[in-house]
Amino acid sequence: MRTTSSSPRRATWITALFAAAACMLPAANAQGYAIDTTDNIRASAKTLAFDLMKFYNGNQSGQIPGILPGPPSDGKGDYYWWEGGALMGTMIDYWHLTGDTTYNDVITQGILHQVGDNRDFQPLNFTASLGNDDQGFWGMTAMLAAENKFPNPPADQPQWLALAQAVWATQAAPDRHDDTCNGGLRWQIPPTNNGYDYKNTIANAIFFNMGARLARYTRNDTYATWATKQFQWIYDVNYIDHDSWKVYDGGHVEHNCTDINKAQFSYSAAILVQGAAFMYNYTEGDAATQDMWKTRIEKLTEGLFRDFFPKGIAFELACEGRQGACTPDMVSFKGYVHRWMAMVTQIAPFTRDTILPVLKTSAEAAAKQCTGGATGRVCGFYWPGGVFVDPAVDKTTGAGEAMDVLAAVSSLLIDEADPPVTNTTGGTSKGDPNAGTGSRHATEPAKPITTADKAGAAMCTILLIAGGIAIWIFMNLGD
Repeated sequence: MRTTSSSPRRATWITALFAAAACMLPAANAQGYAIDTTDNIRASAKTLAFDLMKFYNGNQSGQIPGILPGPPSDGKGDYYWWEGGALMGTMIDYWHLTGDTTYNDVITQGILHQVGDNRDFQPLNFTASLGNDDQGFWGMTAMLAAENKFPNPPADQPQWLALAQAVWATQAAPDRHDDTCNGGLRWQIPPTNNGYDYKNTIANAIFFNMGARLARYTRNDTYATWATKQFQWIYDVNYIDHDSWKVYDGGHVEHNCTDINKAQFSYSAAILVQGAAFMYNYTEGDAATQDMWKTRIEKLTEGLFRDFFPKGIAFELACEGRQGACTPDMVSFKGYVHRWMAMVTQIAPFTRDTILPVLKTSAEAAAKQCTGGATGRVCGFYWPGGVFVDPAVDKTTGAGEAMDVLAAVSSLLIDEADPPVTNTTGGTSKGDPNAGTGSRHATEPAKPITTADKAGAAMCTILLIAGGIAIWIFMNLGD
């Protein structure tokens, strides 16, 4: 990995200032966070963001920027590499929706540190757990940064749009596709990884989603052609039930993907809705094609709300309700669903009256149960009951749960936010149509983390201490 030249000094000063002000953050009351007004939503989101970022130590000495503590296989924490990318995306949306720039430099540093040697989010240190879905999550975060006009990296660093294009290009390459199951991406990238024999919905749905978004942003029909083809493959292989529009998990290549694992996960359905919404928006002017995508949005949304929002409150069907059944991955899905469905209302406005009331009801339940821990504001995973569940009963108070509630609360501000831009509607991120076309297939052995890898994070901590001393001196001299 490379140490980036993003602005660690500025990030450290901001971190020091925010830490000094932490005592002024309001704790949630006995009824959870107040989200009844715009001002209360912003105030609650600010505290939720602060508490979420306490799980992130990538800007501390000896730590790696961009990732949450992990992976589990190394005994370093509960989180796989991809969830760091999900955190970065959550915080980009938080900035976009609230205007709070506190974490921007830390987020930029974290993303750029994980781009890998070929600037395509395939860092060699994480090859052992590198799936197409993992790489795709980081690619979607880069795409989101371009769409939201997140501050661009320094000119000598890879740019947001180019990074998204690189991920898409590596996944469109012939070595990612084969004739088994009549096409489709495999779950894992290296053939030596467990799961290489599995073709799952989420990997293919992310590739579809990115193609749809790149098509809208660049107006390049190649992306749209691929997106259309990819959605059709997911449908034709019966990962989407043709009657109920339930979205299933995947199947194995040795069975021609007919041994469908009918587990349902909320983020698989939601990412298809969002991708279909981008295609709906892109095909404006072609009434027949746009109507096809409209129908797909409506059917998938109906299925999503039916299966994952009983009583209008997010519920992870595959695991919730069974103690200890939800993995750290699964407990983060609710937040992505809230974020992605909120964006759907901007690019496919006909969905607004259907989607926003459900997201509001769900967010209210999420905020109400954040009454745990020593601060009285720790959030759990179980929203329908509106009551915080003691982690001694079921350990669900980690980064995923915190991301979920932050996403649900901040997404209530979607009507005040600008819709995702394109390169003709104000987008400033520079692209590279050749990005990713010369990338390797991720089969090389992983390299150990070196002192050089950690140098950027160590420098942040040194500057943090210096910054804290300087602030103390300034405040005392001011007296």
